Amino acid sequence: MFSVRVYLQIAASLAATVVSFLAWSYLTSPVKNIPGPFLAKCTNWWRFFSIYNNRSVQTQLSLHNKYGSAVQLGPNLVSLSDPKLIRTVYNTRGDYLKSKFYDVNSSKVGHEIIYNVFSTRSNKAHAHAIRPVRKLFTLSSLLKTEPLIDTTIQTLLSKLDSNFALGENAGKTCKMDNWLPFFAWDVIGRLTFGVPMGYLDNGCDFDGSQRSGEETFFYFACIGQIPELDYFLAKNPVCRIGPPAFNGPAILCAQRVAERQKEYEANGEEAHKDMLEDFMRVNREDPAMMDDNAVIGALIVNVLAGGDTTGILLCAIIYYVLKDQSVYRKLMEELDAANLPCPVSYASAEKLAYFDAVVKEAARMHPGVGLILERVVPAEGLTLEDGRVLSPGTVVGMNAWVIHQNKEIFGDDAASFNPERWLRSKTETEEEYQARLSMMKNHDLTFGAGKRVCMGRSVSILETYKVMTTLFLTYEMSLVDPSKEWHILYSWFTKQTGIDVKLRRRNKLRV
Repeated sequence: MFSVRVYLQIAASLAATVVSFLAWSYLTSPVKNIPGPFLAKCTNWWRFFSIYNNRSVQTQLSLHNKYGSAVQLGPNLVSLSDPKLIRTVYNTRGDYLKSKFYDVNSSKVGHEIIYNVFSTRSNKAHAHAIRPVRKLFTLSSLLKTEPLIDTTIQTLLSKLDSNFALGENAGKTCKMDNWLPFFAWDVIGRLTFGVPMGYLDNGCDFDGSQRSGEETFFYFACIGQIPELDYFLAKNPVCRIGPPAFNGPAILCAQRVAERQKEYEANGEEAHKDMLEDFMRVNREDPAMMDDNAVIGALIVNVLAGGDTTGILLCAIIYYVLKDQSVYRKLMEELDAANLPCPVSYASAEKLAYFDAVVKEAARMHPGVGLILERVVPAEGLTLEDGRVLSPGTVVGMNAWVIHQNKEIFGDDAASFNPERWLRSKTETEEEYQARLSMMKNHDLTFGAGKRVCMGRSVSILETYKVMTTLFLTYEMSLVDPSKEWHILYSWFTKQTGIDVKLRRRNKLRV
């Protein structure tokens, strides 16, 4: 039988081991001269728990306010907030490669780890993956899909009418944090497969994919801080331990490819106008450029990333506008003066200066990604503005939530929602305004920056401009409790909940 003395000796030995490991991590850290929390200098578990406890964004903002433009967040990780370094760290050459953090977003099939266009750290692999489909994501190409988006907008309006605005359900509370993401996911379904995913028709996460996706990205956010853990968890060769396997979208994509191929073989012609048809055309014309697996991989990335990012932006616009009645009034004055038919066309929506400012400001205040976009310092090292040098191999990165609150770039009220910052003031010359506007745009990390910028940016913008103008023209909206704050999950995606809204049909609607 063990005595108390033996238990104490074991406890002391374990404590000594932990202390020794922390001391070794601190002393051998190549960036220990960069200020930051002491525990962050010793272990990556510090930032793991910062994310797990939903405090990462607030913590990083506080640390940069305290320590300045460079903060150590891990034994080999430095968070940067100097906006002048954006074009260095996220340059178009791509010599600052993605870190091991992104490996966690890959999947394991058998004994092989499969990287997707987002998770691969290889510039060559990334370039090969996007080359055949890049042109499909240009705004000029996507404008051809407006009828598909219009159909989805009509479905959204029908559901909002029947459930919240008209008839026996008039006056019921609408949870916009559900319905706007439902719309975004259904649009992605139509653009990708020609048919919606089904969330608007069902009025719920009927297949559990959205919940599974949220858990998967939370796993990615937390475990990505210590990516080695992933090989013992989700990529464990003996027993997988991790979030729910995101098999639904993968199975759906494979099924749609098989169905479309069978249809093509039977008819010998292309009968659809969607991205699946575009991808398969590339595959038929040049299989070496885009093989069958690449087609399925492109579809999966399209489905997984497209819904969340746009849904987050739509929720941010609704929340911030309804929170500020002066902004709401100015927006409605502009929309009513434009006398636009619904659904609003993108060509009409993009001409609305105040609405455009509202969208830009909502995206600035609430970026869709809540973590640092990690990159690895290349062989020449990185020299900071004050002369300090970060050695090759150091992981660095910027968080859009930190950059977007930089007062030198966005003004002294950078922490406040103010669409007017994107418009010319009465005291500015046109030249001064254009210089200030260019500076803000150049430091916008909403969709990332550089060689690995988000390819789906134009999809999100197209959806957003069309559906938000249409919603504001169609309904009078108000928050159920204007004093209530929403809740934000600061994971990889920064999804919101608690946007409870009352809807009433407007009389000025044109169709």
